[in-house]
Amino acid sequence: MLKEFREFAMKGNVVDLAVGVIIGAAFGAIVSSMVGDIIMPIVGAITGGLDFSNYFTGLSKSVTATNLADAKKQGAVLAWGNFLTVTLNFLIVAFVLFIVIRVINKLKRTEEAKPAEAPAPTRDQELLTEIRDLLKSK
Repeated sequence: MLKEFREFAMKGNVVDLAVGVIIGAAFGAIVSSMVGDIIMPIVGAITGGLDFSNYFTGLSKSVTATNLADAKKQGAVLAWGNFLTVTLNFLIVAFVLFIVIRVINKLKRTEEAKPAEAPAPTRDQELLTEIRDLLKSK
């Protein structure tokens, strides 16, 4: 059973999937940083210093805090600013993946469109061509 599992785990598809998941997690961290550290501060500057991650609506009267972390300690809150940030993350990831897949598909189409080169003649074919040419010249 251990041998069978090792054969399964070392198949190309499983290893490729594992690499894809690891790269996807790293890519997700990059996109999260890009949104949180670059895009949202720019949006905040354009909108007058707004920080969407702290926007929330308290769902009970006991929530009186002005920031999300303290408000969550006081009771239930609807953290719609955080949802907006996560949605923006998703849209950026989806757009970047769309662009990457589009470029990959374009490269595949150009490779498929190139005519295949004729294979080099074998040694037998070369000898037969030489014999034919010698017979024609006589």
